[in-house]
Amino acid sequence: MNYYKISRQEWQGFYNSNNMPLTQEELDGIKSLNDRLSMQDVEDVYIPLCHLIHLYMKEAESLNLSKGLFLHRYVKTPPFIIGIAGSVAVGKSTTARLVQTLLSRLFPRRNVQLITTDGFLYPNATLQEKGIMDRKGFPESYDMERLIQFLNEVKSGKKEIKVPVYSHSVYDIVPDEFELIEQPDILIVEGINTLQLPQNQQIYVSDFFDFSLFVDAEPELIEHWYLERFEQLLDTAFLDPTNYYYQFAIGNRKKALAMAESVWQNVNLKNLEEYILPTRSRADIILHKTNHHLIDEIYLRKY
Repeated sequence: MNYYKISRQEWQGFYNSNNMPLTQEELDGIKSLNDRLSMQDVEDVYIPLCHLIHLYMKEAESLNLSKGLFLHRYVKTPPFIIGIAGSVAVGKSTTARLVQTLLSRLFPRRNVQLITTDGFLYPNATLQEKGIMDRKGFPESYDMERLIQFLNEVKSGKKEIKVPVYSHSVYDIVPDEFELIEQPDILIVEGINTLQLPQNQQIYVSDFFDFSLFVDAEPELIEHWYLERFEQLLDTAFLDPTNYYYQFAIGNRKKALAMAESVWQNVNLKNLEEYILPTRSRADIILHKTNHHLIDEIYLRKY
């Protein structure tokens, strides 16, 4: 295996800091609905990870400086882009928000921004027109050309870039709503498809990444987290008729859970096995989770 396998205990010893850059209240605000994350996790795993990312950043800046010296001209350092991949319900969003917060606090001169590739899904109407609504989340359901164009504009230093907004509440792209990306020093790109290599493309999303991270766990565990999250969504969705999950929340709970389990088996697990897991070996770091979202092992790419 092309990775150094590192236990949590060994990993936490690589960087010791007495400075905790966020509070428990802030950490609670970062966590996704059913994710579990402690201050100890931040100290043991994520602060050393952010300092490793900083080492990669310094290497990228040094290489860019050398290019300028070679060309006898000033070469502006492009934004440092971090890709975060993994299955649905594995905790990618929590990881992305935490890394963004920590990098902003540990290196306050850096402008750190975050996007999710969900914004580059085709709208539901387009998926229905293409006859692939049941393939939502699979590679063909994303506007990859638009995502690649966006990343190229970020690397090129474009001042303002509009990114479509996806709402999990309505389960669709929000019409005429955009997130603005404004010349970040660091951009985090989170999504299940960030390390994939779609066919018939000359340029891949991962070509723009300076560092990549894969959040990993056994499929049986992820299924448990997925169904657990689904139930928690139902517990709140019945109050909002505009919420996508409202239709399931007001109906028979057993039927709703059976539907969710079917979606996991026929959509999410299939996507995981066929398209997401095969990209794991392309990541610079793999964070391996066990029960209760506890990170027990870290894998660092050798070369």
